[in-house]
Amino acid sequence: MTPDSLQARLERLEAIEEIRQLAAKYALSLDMRDLDAHVNLFAEDIRVGREQVGRAPLKAWVDSTLRDQFSGTSHHLGQHLIEMLDADHAVGVVYSKNEHEAGPEWVTMQMLYWDDYERIAGRWYFRRRLPCYWYASDLNKPPIGERKMRWPGREPYSGTFHDLFPSWTAFWAKRPDKGQLPAVAAPAPLEQFLLTLRRGAAAPKIRVR
Repeated sequence: MTPDSLQARLERLEAIEEIRQLAAKYALSLDMRDLDAHVNLFAEDIRVGREQVGRAPLKAWVDSTLRDQFSGTSHHLGQHLIEMLDADHAVGVVYSKNEHEAGPEWVTMQMLYWDDYERIAGRWYFRRRLPCYWYASDLNKPPIGERKMRWPGREPYSGTFHDLFPSWTAFWAKRPDKGQLPAVAAPAPLEQFLLTLRRGAAAPKIRVR
């Protein structure tokens, strides 16, 4: 079967759709606090922190986070880009706009997830979700300025929304000369748009909320 065969194309479309459903199931199960359904979206041997592995430690961590910080949440998914690495592995970026009842404040957040997906025994799972935050702020307090992560009871800090993609820093580092047309790079190869944008950038260290 060649990569361009009808069967291969159908299998690719089915994989992409199942992965899209995976992200939607993540949001719904999290907001409805069905933690068993939630952690079963991850590979059975998912790594949790530096030392723990498995869905049980993941469930304990999610349970503690939700009980200690939020009375309620709502995750609204935006665009979802998915690229197949091979028949059983893929990467993706999902935009998410979220609302949180956090004590005395109603905190809105803009973020994206960098995802690694893996098909195991015929089903797709999260191998890793890397949350990259742009801002989190009370609904009545626009997050203008630096250190846009502003949770009640904590010192503001900077998120990692742009850290996956070196183009952000490069764009602001130098303004093009006026009147000079800029050079344009070749288009990214098929199924390598996201990896081309990454340009080999390492994953940022994510600060726990």
